[in-house]
Amino acid sequence: MRETSLLLDGPVGQLEALHLDLPDARGVALICHPNPVQGGTMLNKVVSTLQRTARDAGLATLRFNYRGVGASAGSHDMQSGEVDDAEAVAHWLLARYPGLPLTLAGFSYGGFVAAALGGRLEAQGQTLRSLFMVAPAVMRLRDEDHLPQRCPLTVIQPEQDEVLDPQLVYVWSAALERPHELLKVAECGHFFHGKLTDLKDLVLPRL
Repeated sequence: MRETSLLLDGPVGQLEALHLDLPDARGVALICHPNPVQGGTMLNKVVSTLQRTARDAGLATLRFNYRGVGASAGSHDMQSGEVDDAEAVAHWLLARYPGLPLTLAGFSYGGFVAAALGGRLEAQGQTLRSLFMVAPAVMRLRDEDHLPQRCPLTVIQPEQDEVLDPQLVYVWSAALERPHELLKVAECGHFFHGKLTDLKDLVLPRL
């Protein structure tokens, strides 16, 4: 099964996306990519690993480029704009697969986007299947960014993260009042070099 290239309507113009349709999908997964200012795109290898893992779990998938990345229109906002983009593609996905449970996953900056999106969707009455935050940029979450409260939350943090201080994530996790799972990956840097199989092994059984 190969992903299909799409151009979807976003808040500031078209958004470039890759969609994998599974005829007998038991759910859908939306995957958010890392920091666009630092070269993050939907083709990032951690994002690709999350996409393949969701596929192997029987989920239809969608990954996309935020505004100003690849063929997506607009320019980087680096705050609520990327969450607006994610919300637009999430609504497309939900309309395409009515009744199927939605899983959100995000890597690095995408962890912030997926978390903020999850809170928005839940506030709109949407039930989420689960949320995965991988090496997440938790310091970007603001007071107005509410995490979803009613779905399982899994936080996966490399212990040797050289981009994002693991301690920030551990402190944030410890202060988080809602139930969640924090998984630490030993001897692993931010981009999971040599550890992508470990990442898949952590995510797959939780899908």
